[in-house]
Parts: sequence; C-alpha cells; structure tokens
Amino acid sequence: MQRPVIQRIVGLLLMVFSFTMLPPAAVGVWYGDGAIYPFIAAFIATLIMGLVIWFPVRKVKMEVRLRGGFIIVAVFWLVLGMSGSLPFLLAETPHMSLTDAVFESISALTTTGATVITGIDDLPHAILFYRQQLQWMGGMGIIVLAVAILPMLGIGGMQLYRAETPGPMKDSKLTPRITETAKALWYIYLGLTIACALAYWLAGMSGFDAIAHSFSTIAIGGFSTHDASIGYFDSMVIEMVAAVFMLLAGINFALHFLAWRGMSLKPYLYDPEVRTYIFVLSVSAVITSVYLYQTKTFDTVGNALHHGIFQAVSIGTTSGFTTTDYYNWPGFLPVLLLFTSFIGGCAGSTGGGLKVVRFLLLVKQGLREIFRLIHPNAQIPVKIGNKPLPERVINAVWGFFALYIASFAVMMLLIMMTGLDQVTAFSAVAASMNNLGPGLGDVGAHYGDINATAKWILCFAMLLGRLEIFTLLVLLTPAFWRK
Repeated sequence: MQRPVIQRIVGLLLMVFSFTMLPPAAVGVWYGDGAIYPFIAAFIATLIMGLVIWFPVRKVKMEVRLRGGFIIVAVFWLVLGMSGSLPFLLAETPHMSLTDAVFESISALTTTGATVITGIDDLPHAILFYRQQLQWMGGMGIIVLAVAILPMLGIGGMQLYRAETPGPMKDSKLTPRITETAKALWYIYLGLTIACALAYWLAGMSGFDAIAHSFSTIAIGGFSTHDASIGYFDSMVIEMVAAVFMLLAGINFALHFLAWRGMSLKPYLYDPEVRTYIFVLSVSAVITSVYLYQTKTFDTVGNALHHGIFQAVSIGTTSGFTTTDYYNWPGFLPVLLLFTSFIGGCAGSTGGGLKVVRFLLLVKQGLREIFRLIHPNAQIPVKIGNKPLPERVINAVWGFFALYIASFAVMMLLIMMTGLDQVTAFSAVAASMNNLGPGLGDVGAHYGDINATAKWILCFAMLLGRLEIFTLLVLLTPAFWRK
C-alpha cells in the first residue's frame, strides 16, 4: 500500500502547511489586538508533527500509484482539518471546544462557510484573517498546490491531482505536464483573487476587508469578517462586485485559462456547461425576485431584484454570502434556493454541489430514457457540445448521483437521531455536502447551538462533498484494501 511514500508525502505537506500559520501571526502583530501566541504555537506544533512523520522515511523514492493518491488526499484533508483547528483551540477569543474548533477548521478548508462563531465583528484581526485564508487555500485545493511543489522535492504529482480534482472531466490537462497544469490553475486563481480585492477596495471596503472577502469570494467559501456578512456594508456596488466574482469563480477554471490564453470569450460562449449554469442561476434569480415583490417582502422592485439576484447567485454557486436573513423569506423560496445549491458550480471550479455538468448529463439521460420508451430500438447517444459521451461516463454520473443521495439520506437520519428537527437536519446536511454553509431552521444563522454529535457528522459531510464522494467512500470498500 506504499505506506512509506504516503507517510513521507503527508509529512512534507504538513511541514508546508505549518508555514501558513505565520501570515495570521503577522496580521496580529500589525494590528496589535492579540491572538499571536496561538499561531506561533500552532506553527511549531504542526512543523514538528510533520517532521516526525517525514524524517523516518525521508530517503524513500517511489512514484505514487493511484491507490496511494486516494489515501494521501483523504488522510491529508483529515489531518489538515485537525491541525488547522489548533489556533482556534488555543485562542482565548473565541474560546472554542475541540469539536467547535475542528468544525470551524474543516468548514473553512472545504469552503463550506458554516460557522459556529458568533460575535465575529469583535474577533482579533489575526483570527479573522486566518478563517479567510483557510478558505482561500481550500478553494482550489491544497493538493493541487502541492502538485506544483512536490516535483521540486522529487515526488510526482499526477496521482494526487487525479484523486483531488473534482468533476467528470478530471483527466483532461491544460498543459502537457501536470505540474504546469497546477501552476496555470493557481495563476488564474491568484489573478482573480487580486482583481476581486482591488474591486472590493475601490467599491468602498477597507484594505483588510477587501483582501479577506476576496479570499472567500474566489474560494466560494462565504466566510466574512462581520456577522451580517456582505449585508454589513449596505452597498449595492459591493454586492455587485461580489456577485460578478462569485459567478466567475463558479465557472471551470480551465475555461478561464483557455479564454486568457486565446484572449477570447468564445470558450465561455460555446461551453454547454456554462450556458446551463447561467440559465439555472437566471431562472432562480427571476423566480426569487418576482416572489419577493409579490409577497411584499420588499416594498420596491429595485430592492426585490437587488436581494433576489444576489441571494440566487450566492446560494446557487454555493458561496453562502448573505445580505439579509434569506432563511426567513416567505413560502418556498428558502427551499428553492437550497435546491439550487445541489446543482452548484461548474466542474473544475471552486463551487460545491453535484456540479452543473453532472446535472446536465442527468437531464439528458432522463430525456433519453423517456424517448427510448417510445422507440425501444433507437440508438440515442448522450452528447455534450455535439460530442457523444461514452456510456462509462454516463454510468459514473448515475453512480455518483446514487451514492450522493444515499449518503445524504443516511446522514440526515443520523442527524435527526441526535434530536434535531427535520428542516434543520435536511438543510444542515444539504448545506454541508454542497459546501454551501448557511442552512434553514436552527442552522440558519450559525451552527453553534446544535449538539456535538451532529457537528462531527456534518464535518464528515463537508469532507464528503469537498472530495466528491468517490475519493472518500472508495476507502471504505474492502476491495480497495485487497492486494
């Protein structure tokens, strides 16, 4: 099972991750409002832990096989969630239990954005920055970053990339070398983050808030430096900036690369997944805005459009930013918005959910089966962009969907067994698996009041959604462990 090489890589990755504790410490020094010690202590502890894991197998030279890649990804995200919780656990403000600290860490790294913290406005700047930084790193995937770094350490990264990168199109590469592919993705990611921060700053945010919110916007995470989220700023310009960059972050980053390389918008215009993505969000925004105005939730058409469009984009892309308490909106709207998060962003984006391309394939396959009832002998291929897809891809999508629904049902029942009501359990699991964040019922505002058992189940749901079901569940099958 390649235990030595797996151990070596996990140790190296932990040592690299330990240095991410230093920027928040520097922020704490700059603002002078405390929370420096937790990050220094966490840096030392994580570095030593990584060194202890790596040192005994430091001389191992071996290429990682696919099975080893799955183990590394799953183990590393689990270890990362635990080590990322150290600053929360050691900090005096906020004072957090082990369960809450791990929940906040995993929620950030998986870009879920579900928080157990209240009084966010009063937190030290170091803690605020750290929450946003965790989301930014988790957005594109720390493993993808590692793919660009590990070859310099003599470790190939192809199997890690295949195990980590989401979506049915994961085997396609933008460049001939996987390392160059990872670098290209990060250049696009970094470029969008800088552009988003500048746009927020020009729209009226402070420098700190602009950087912090750009991290969570491009990561489609949803954490904010304020309890009221984007609504704190009460600025339509800021909300427009957020909506535009959430839309961009929800599109396949490979398309951003192709558009930038060709200096053309054609990759977006001709991509069927992007067209479906825009269509779903547009329909959701129109229905939401019209219903808000008809029910007099907002007294003007402008306000109904403003909040309706923003929340439809934010929830539909699984960002989770809010301008108002959408979970208190009338009628079916909260559930409609929650359902759009099941579709989520495009494959290869930082969005969560099933992914638009899978939704599109499920619809096309469903229509094909209806047509087959009328013409049983007809040969009807499922096409994406006029390109017939192999049956293996269709079967994989159906398999993913079946496992998704089954996992959802089991975790919802387990959450209800802990004492939570149906609405809270349903929305909490949906928001966690879709990496959305805000739910309905008792988890509409935050997750701080639910029981510890439910929080641990939801941590698993977040990881399951972030690693797209198969990567994690494959480890639970006996066949995986057979030689």
